[in-house]
Amino acid sequence: MVEIKTDTTLLAMREAGRVVAQALAAVREKAAPGVALDDLDRVAREVLAGAGAGSPFLDYHPEWAPVPFPAVVCLSVNDAIVHGVPGDARLADGDLVSVDCGAILGGWVGDAAVSFTVGRARPEDTRLVDTAYEALEAGIAAATVGNRIGDIAHAIGRVCRRAGYGIPDGLGGHGVGRTMHEDPGVPNEGRPGRGMPLRHGMVIAIEPMLIGGGRDDHYTARDGWTIRTLDGSRAAHAEHTVAITDEGPRILTAL
Repeated sequence: MVEIKTDTTLLAMREAGRVVAQALAAVREKAAPGVALDDLDRVAREVLAGAGAGSPFLDYHPEWAPVPFPAVVCLSVNDAIVHGVPGDARLADGDLVSVDCGAILGGWVGDAAVSFTVGRARPEDTRLVDTAYEALEAGIAAATVGNRIGDIAHAIGRVCRRAGYGIPDGLGGHGVGRTMHEDPGVPNEGRPGRGMPLRHGMVIAIEPMLIGGGRDDHYTARDGWTIRTLDGSRAAHAEHTVAITDEGPRILTAL
């Protein structure tokens, strides 16, 4: 069931989204060669705590996961696509990092992700990250009243495929509201004109994930959470929580 949010609710969700944006910005500023992933998680925790917000990630335990998620951010490095678990590993010069973060404020959730290179970037990584953001922008542009979920999926998929990148099987966006994962699902590839019609008051997370090697397959690491590319190539992930409104798409997780 898809919950249609009121205009007042959208304002409240914007406040949750603002906290997410601040946490992502703080983590990105702290990320550097030699910094441990656990340190980046602590940075995000401090931002959430300072805003009086909770985390929808911390202790999240879906039925497929062997253990609850132990952090407030997912930190996915190089060949990790999503759901990377922070630990004592330290970033190295040239690492490609994707950071996914959520916040709960006033009972409403925000969810977003960024990708960037630590230190000196390889040209192929820069292109991969730039394409992820291009795909995100295309998906957001298609998130208009009167369009359908398939129009968003098609817009994202077209950007990714034209650039020669893979799109991870079975991974995509979702509705956002009182919880982090709600209906409807938002695939990263699909046929235009298909799927649920978009209405004013719907809120969705649009989140392209790209595999640099061009394949779509992946596997789950031994920690039960981290999803990695099967071919070992690098991946990028970009995400915003977006409200569908009569005035056009409204990004709720922008700074």
